[in-house]
Amino acid sequence: MCDYSLHAVASRPAKVGETLITTTFRGTSTRGFASEREPAIAVCMLPGTELAFTEDVKYDKRWVWMRTLGWRVGKFNQIEPDVSDRHHDAIEFPDGSRVLVTQLCEGQHVTVLQMPVVPAERTPAVTTTASTATIVNG
Repeated sequence: MCDYSLHAVASRPAKVGETLITTTFRGTSTRGFASEREPAIAVCMLPGTELAFTEDVKYDKRWVWMRTLGWRVGKFNQIEPDVSDRHHDAIEFPDGSRVLVTQLCEGQHVTVLQMPVVPAERTPAVTTTASTATIVNG
C-alpha cells in the first residue's frame, strides 16, 4: 500500500531482501520508500511487512529539530485507514510507538526482512492417503 498522496507517483510492490531509502517524492511533500536505483518510483508495502533500518530511526514533524528513536526494526502498518485525506502509512516499533512514514527523515536505509502471507499465496495443505505398501521382512 502507498499513502493516498502518492497515487500520482509511479509505484511498485516491495521485495523481500531489498534495501530501500527514505525520500521525498518529486512534486509532492510526501516522504516514502524508494530504491536508490529508481528514486522516482514509490515502493509500497503491505501492512505487517517487517523492516530493519541500518541505524536508529530518525524522524521529524517538519519542524527544525529531528528526533531519534532507539529502534532499528519495525513493522509497516497503517493508522486510521478509514479516515480520508490524511497520511496512513506508519512504522510500528517493538514498544508500540508509531511514526508516520512521511515523517521519517530522508536518506535512511531500510531492508525488507519479511512480508506477510496473503491468502492467495498460501500453499495448499498436504493431504495424506492411507498407504498400501507392504513391509517384507527377510
